[in-house]
This record gives sequence, structure tokens and C-alpha cells, in this order.
Amino acid sequence: MTRFALMLFAAGKGTRMQPLTHLLPKPLIPVAGRPLIDHALNLARQADCAPIVVNTHYRADQIAAHLAGQDIHLSHEPILLETGGGLRAALPLLGPGPVMLLNSDAVWTGPNPLIALAEAWEPGRMDGLLMTLPAAETPDFHIPGDFLTDADGRLTRAMGHKGDAYLGAQILKPEDLHEIPEDIFSLNKVWDRMICRGRLFGLRHQGRWCDVGRPAGIALAEDVLRGSA
Repeated sequence: MTRFALMLFAAGKGTRMQPLTHLLPKPLIPVAGRPLIDHALNLARQADCAPIVVNTHYRADQIAAHLAGQDIHLSHEPILLETGGGLRAALPLLGPGPVMLLNSDAVWTGPNPLIALAEAWEPGRMDGLLMTLPAAETPDFHIPGDFLTDADGRLTRAMGHKGDAYLGAQILKPEDLHEIPEDIFSLNKVWDRMICRGRLFGLRHQGRWCDVGRPAGIALAEDVLRGSA
């Protein structure tokens, strides 16, 4: 299995998690007795990712203190750059080649999604590979269906149809990042370029998943981890 560098997104202000994020950054909010970021880092280490880069912005000092002594690089953003700008800023730490990306605000059960992505990655026909689930199978009805997936796994935009939700784990070739003129931008712009080339693919997660973007998501996530959801 190819070894990938990994970018872990942890820079957001967590406004939807207020009031819990008034004094604590969202990645350090505990779920099932462990900070969210530790759940994500456990997946990364199981997948043998290296180097691991964590971006920071809101309450960055707390995240840095939590990660002190670990073999993790920090990419601090004095101004929030969004997912695309943040990844581009971190590329010097990540190195060349395709990179894995993982959000720090979700929990997973079943097969490790990063290992599954690595095993399914086909660089000859893919520029991006996103982990997905049908939106109806997520435990939070607020999750939209972002994409439609064809029989070959190729993704297109759902455009209002019921579709598959992106779960916050992916492999991405970084070349398109350099074609975006803005400093602050979403990876949606990169995905749209790949869709136009027919080179963005999806992989269905064979387990459970739960976003922890709002306070109510904590109980949902703990139910998922207990296997009762």
C-alpha cells in the first residue's frame, strides 16, 4: 500500500459548536472520552501516514500544546484560508505527490477510511478520490447529498438530486491548487475542475460515520461509536 502524506484540517472557528467552542477549539472537544483530533490521528497512524500536517488558526496555542512531542507538523494560518487555500499553504510541509486529507470533526466505525482510500487509489485515472455515503444513511439529516456516483465510481454534482455525501476523507493530486488565482478558496473549486475532466471519483464507506459539527452531534457520534445508531 502506498504511503501518503496527510493533511488534517483543524483551523476552523467551530461557530456551529458554540457555546462549546467559546473557550476550546472544536478539535479538542471530547467525544467518547477522547478529543476529536485524537480520533482522527488514530486513523492516520493506523494508515501509516507520514508526514502528518495539522493546520491551525482558532485557539492554535491549545492545539499546539495538545500535539506537543508528537511527530506532527503545524501549518498555522493567521488568516483562515479555507480548505483549498489551507492545503496549498501546507504543501511545502506535505511534499510532492498525491496527499490524503481528513477533517478532524467526525468519527468513523468499520474499515479505516484512509486505508480503504489508499487501496482503491488509481492514479492513472483519478485526480481525486472522495469517501462518501448516501446522504440518507448518515445519522444527521442536515448532511446534504453533494454528488451523484456512476457505475464506475465517477462523481458529478448532485444539483438538487438526492445523492452521496462527502464524509471528509479523500486523496487528492495537488496540481489544480496552483491554477486557482485566489488566496482563500474552497476545495470545491478543485473538485469542479476534476469533474470537468471526468477524474473525480467516490468510494463508499463500508461502516458508520457521524459529523460532529454541532453540539447535538456529540451524542449522535457517541451512539455510532457504541454501535447503537
